[in-house]
Amino acid sequence: MWERGHFSRTSVAESVSFSGIVQMDEDMHYNKVEDVVGSHVEDAVTFWAQSISRNKDIMKIGCSLSEVCPHANSVFGNLDPKKIYGGLFSEDKCWYRCKVLKIISDEKCLVRYIDYGNTEILNRSDIVEIPLDLQFSSVAKKYRLWGLQIPSGQEVTQFDQGRTFLGSLIFEKEIKMRIKATYQDGTVIAQAEYGSVDIGEEVAKKGFAEKCKLTSSTNTCEEKKSDPGQLVLRNLKSPIPSWGHRSNQSAFTRPKGRLSGRMTLDLKNENDAGNHVTFPKENLAVGDFNLGSNVSLAKIKQDQKLIEENERLKTEKEVLLESYKVLESKVEQTAQELQQEKATTMDLTKHLESTLKTHVGTRMENLAAKVEILKEIRRVNISVRFGNDLSDAMQVLDEECFTTPASLTELERIWAEYSLAQENIQTCENVSEGNILIAKRNEVQQKLNMAVEVFILEVDELPLNKRLKTLQDLSASLEAVYGQAKEGTNSEETLKKFYDWKCDKREEFTSVRSETEVSLQRLVAWFQNTVKAFDLSVEESRTSEDTISSLDEILEKTESSVCKELEISLVEQGDADKEIILNTYSQVLQKIRSEERLIATIQSKYEDSIEFKKQIIECLNKNPNVDHLLSIKKTLKNLKARLRWKLVEKNNLEESDDYDGSEIEKIKQEIAQLRNSVFQEIYRERKEYEKLNSLVQKWFPELPLLYPEIGLLKYMNSGGLLTMSLERDLLDAEPMKELSSKRPLVCSEVNGQIILLKGYSVDVDTEARVIQRAAAYHRAWREAKEESGLLPLIFLFLCKSDPMAYLMVPYYPRANLSAVQASVPLTSEEALKVMKGVAQGLHTLHKADIIHGSLHQNNVFALNREQGIVGDFDFTKSVSQRASVNMVIGDLSLISPELKMGKPASPSSDLYAYGCLLLWDHNVKSLLYSLIYCRSSMTAEQVLNAECFLVPKGKSTPNPEKDTEYTQYKEKEELKMENLDKYKEKTRNDEANFD
Repeated sequence: MWERGHFSRTSVAESVSFSGIVQMDEDMHYNKVEDVVGSHVEDAVTFWAQSISRNKDIMKIGCSLSEVCPHANSVFGNLDPKKIYGGLFSEDKCWYRCKVLKIISDEKCLVRYIDYGNTEILNRSDIVEIPLDLQFSSVAKKYRLWGLQIPSGQEVTQFDQGRTFLGSLIFEKEIKMRIKATYQDGTVIAQAEYGSVDIGEEVAKKGFAEKCKLTSSTNTCEEKKSDPGQLVLRNLKSPIPSWGHRSNQSAFTRPKGRLSGRMTLDLKNENDAGNHVTFPKENLAVGDFNLGSNVSLAKIKQDQKLIEENERLKTEKEVLLESYKVLESKVEQTAQELQQEKATTMDLTKHLESTLKTHVGTRMENLAAKVEILKEIRRVNISVRFGNDLSDAMQVLDEECFTTPASLTELERIWAEYSLAQENIQTCENVSEGNILIAKRNEVQQKLNMAVEVFILEVDELPLNKRLKTLQDLSASLEAVYGQAKEGTNSEETLKKFYDWKCDKREEFTSVRSETEVSLQRLVAWFQNTVKAFDLSVEESRTSEDTISSLDEILEKTESSVCKELEISLVEQGDADKEIILNTYSQVLQKIRSEERLIATIQSKYEDSIEFKKQIIECLNKNPNVDHLLSIKKTLKNLKARLRWKLVEKNNLEESDDYDGSEIEKIKQEIAQLRNSVFQEIYRERKEYEKLNSLVQKWFPELPLLYPEIGLLKYMNSGGLLTMSLERDLLDAEPMKELSSKRPLVCSEVNGQIILLKGYSVDVDTEARVIQRAAAYHRAWREAKEESGLLPLIFLFLCKSDPMAYLMVPYYPRANLSAVQASVPLTSEEALKVMKGVAQGLHTLHKADIIHGSLHQNNVFALNREQGIVGDFDFTKSVSQRASVNMVIGDLSLISPELKMGKPASPSSDLYAYGCLLLWDHNVKSLLYSLIYCRSSMTAEQVLNAECFLVPKGKSTPNPEKDTEYTQYKEKEELKMENLDKYKEKTRNDEANFD
């Protein structure tokens, strides 16, 4: 690398070494002239430039970065804003030195390329660590034009034009900078000259900057400081310089900038000798801005108004045409109705003419029929019509209504105080403070115990079940009559309105019934008199007028009375009557439900009180004992020590020259027994943790605080999956390179079950995320277990010596879809059974708000060729990272189209992959169409209910050829595994003999 160069202060303005540190003495170098080249513009008075003398420095920095950065580690954790990193520029994909200005998100950072001055938003993966010999100050300096400032209230457009104009004057030009002062942040105040042109004067002439007042002490401008964050964001809005390849650049290598707007300066006419360059007014215009056309604004508004009026008239025309069609249709319909009415009238006239001859007989016959109906109605109970059942129900509710027991109010108050005390203990992190809270909780616990006893005694005397049965029968009978009740507020006004309505209806009904009876009595009396008039044996003389004249009046009155009573009894009630009855029914049902809820609350609190009293007898004023757990941990420690000792002893015997085979076999048996004992104790430890977890949730939240050494909080956070007693070296594990080469993957046997151990590299940040994701998956499986359709997780443990997390899962050799389909493909019936289980697994995950993201043929398993389960995923990766891995089946990618377009993973993208896995079966085309083309409306639950999965529960038709083929394949696989085990054993013996 470069040697440091030392220069005297009197001869040069800077001292430059490979560390690149630039020092300046303002007093000594006032009015000193520097030759620089502009590299980046921030605003009309601020820009970055590089000293011409540093050209070789830039070349060497670029070479060093191109060698170091491709092999450097990407940054992680907190980024140091004072540190210099290597950044991969997005346009030319070259490495440059940069500093972090702002952390935008977990993945994005805003950086400044310190040797050029421009900024960019980079991914963390594009930022790397660089060695100490590259940690020196920037090559580019930030300059500010002397005596100028940005006018206050400047518009955005003028601001951008000012930047573009300044860029046209300084970008990639050799400029003389006459230094006036230096700010504390390193910004250099200077007078810039290009040839004979004073750049500051040109900027001021254009109105992009204004003169500012000078101070006597430093001769610097009293400028308004802008928000640096906003300035950086403004710089990001403009195009970022395209830096190109350094090999094709001029002798002085620097990034090529690109400014917003068009530069209309004709730079070809510049004087190479440094003569003054003239800038005509038309050539100094920056940007191509549309200043408007010559069309009159009034003319535009008038045209627009005419267009709108034309559209309105067209709309009105369409409406009128539609109305005309409707009216025309109505006229035709009315004509048809009139024709039908005329025909009906003619038929009615003929009918009347024919019935006039039998009018009296027909009238009497109809009246007799109505009287018979009225007799039947009077025999039937009509209490429902007038709300008698509702009145009876309200009487039952009022007479035997339960009220809230006094002891329940006191119990709930103390119980709330007790719950608050438990929450305070749960959130406490200080042991001494926790002991004080526990003592207060115990006092409240004593009071709660007394309140519980009083409440239990009071409830025991209440006929809750009998009352509840009465309410249920009452509500069932009312619902059978009135149906579903509407929602409403409880109001006494509604009940009063009902009682008033009922009294009026009863009075009206009684009046109508009396009138009917009087009318019928008059008719009977008329018939009796008529019999005498037509009886020849009666000597009393009667005129026809006395007998017949009142018949019409009596019949009219009788028919009217009978019809009125029938109307009241048979005709449906009006809307107002129905509303009154339904409102009253809703009020009655609300009272029933309210009392039922009160009884349910009393019963629930009664059960809680019984359980509390049962638990508190054993736990009052004392903490639960964790000695049993500690005893198990102690036993585990001894067993693990003995197991490790036996492993060492076995290795020593195998490495000896004259080892005894029988002795080694004996030690192996002891090792197997010790390993089984270790796992039995680990399972006992898990059960003890489950008991303590239950106690923490219900009664003793202080356990994690009082006994931090047992790691109960970690167990709870992992959903019962994490164990701290299992370690990698305790397992007799064989590497499984054929399954995965990306991570440590080993196979072992635990209590007769073949397991797979997956290793994940973790650090402080990722460890918590791995536990959280694995716990969420484990909780989803634990809710349904075998019915979940998911691969179960057995244990999760962390390595004490290495930054590794290990996940233990069952091992199903050659049961994944890829292996099954490659050997003995599933039949259609088998495929449907397997894929229904896979759909169940996706449904379980999606219901728990978990997106798999990496569903493919290698992590879907067909157990016994009839049960499908979904395998777990890489818990170190986020959903987007899992979904970005491109898996294919045949020539079809499992990545859904929206993922390819950059959209986030979703349940729909899981179902796309699921649909692709179904492609080997031709009987599921309808389901496939829905999954691949209609995914936005498809869910895993709908897949479960698809018609192709609704297979008969009876046994399928056996296929002898398939069964024989599968049996032969299974026997071959078992023989291969047996030969493999023999080969491994022989290899171990040969290695021992060789040693």
